[in-house]
Amino acid sequence: MDLIFFDLDGTLLNGQSELSGYTRDTLGLLKDKNIAYTVATGRTMVSAHHIIGDHDFALPQIYNNGATIWQPDENELILHNALDANDIAIIVDVARQHRITPFVNTIKNHEHFIFHAPTIHEVESNLVNKYFAKTKASILPIEAFDAQYEVTNISMIGLKAPIVSIWKALNAVDSLVAYSGTAHEGEEYNWIDVHHRLANKGSAVSLLKQQLNANNVICFGDGDNDLTMFDIADERYAPENALAEIKDKATGVIGHHHQDGVAHFLRERFSL
Repeated sequence: MDLIFFDLDGTLLNGQSELSGYTRDTLGLLKDKNIAYTVATGRTMVSAHHIIGDHDFALPQIYNNGATIWQPDENELILHNALDANDIAIIVDVARQHRITPFVNTIKNHEHFIFHAPTIHEVESNLVNKYFAKTKASILPIEAFDAQYEVTNISMIGLKAPIVSIWKALNAVDSLVAYSGTAHEGEEYNWIDVHHRLANKGSAVSLLKQQLNANNVICFGDGDNDLTMFDIADERYAPENALAEIKDKATGVIGHHHQDGVAHFLRERFSL
């Protein structure tokens, strides 16, 4: 059994962070041929479903870089290696030292809650008012946070220099891993996403491989958060826009995500 895992941003999604019509049609062709596929993304389930919610991903789905797995057939969200109180305190303290607002992403009773202090920069305010407000997540003040909420990850956005400094500081903490990249808001901004180090795509892919009895795992990804699933995949494909490190580990380099590179490859690979 082939089992395909798609990263979303920079891989399956186009430059407008959408599933193109061509890609949607290609996923439908995979489904018609009973080829198993799902997503493995750094996005939260709420964020991802805002984009792909009208496409039927029937199999278990990986979110928050492996911190959560959604089991649609059981209507169950499973958390793996949530951040503990000490991890949270370290992340929030480093963020505040650099005058960046941390957004604490949490799960409670299958619902997504985002806690944050008052925003400092316009790019942070825009994230809340123009993006978070359009999702099903509940946005709450950081003072309302308590231990009943399980923290999947903490995210931030800001100018590159402070974000890079935060990225370096948090990756030096044994229990944490931080991923970062250029933000959609402009070349001058970077995003950062921080998780428990044991919560990663590779461990989640391994769980689903066993659960679904797959013998050939095929992964598509473009960023450093895809390296762990590339390490355990049987076939690994990177779009033309991927990081050099990802391309070096790939079985093959395929077309750019702006040009539906994954979809074109799938149609050839599986004779769709």
